[in-house]
Amino acid sequence: MLARANRVIRADDFRRAVRRGRRSATPRAVYYRYPTADDEPLRFGFIVSRTVGGSVQRNRVRRRMRAIGREFVEAGVRGHDVVIRALPGVDAVAFGELRDDAHQALDRGLGVTRS
Repeated sequence: MLARANRVIRADDFRRAVRRGRRSATPRAVYYRYPTADDEPLRFGFIVSRTVGGSVQRNRVRRRMRAIGREFVEAGVRGHDVVIRALPGVDAVAFGELRDDAHQALDRGLGVTRS
């Protein structure tokens, strides 16, 4: 679970990240990254619509995305709001592939170095 400080909760924050943020797309998800103050925590929001699947599949995708978000938080990244929009078919993908996609889309923009 992501701490409350690391979650995008307000609709205005979601809207700002999606409309004005930098967009990166992979076949499984679209990532919106909006820079905030450097001393602000990294925050994640998730958009998983019904086109992804039933409630079980949507919740599984959301849990996987939160786990990926936690990796970035634990890496010490700060100063961004990230909204991840899951695309249909993402529920059939292994967790490792989803994590690799997220790192491919976000590492450079968030300044993460992977070893």
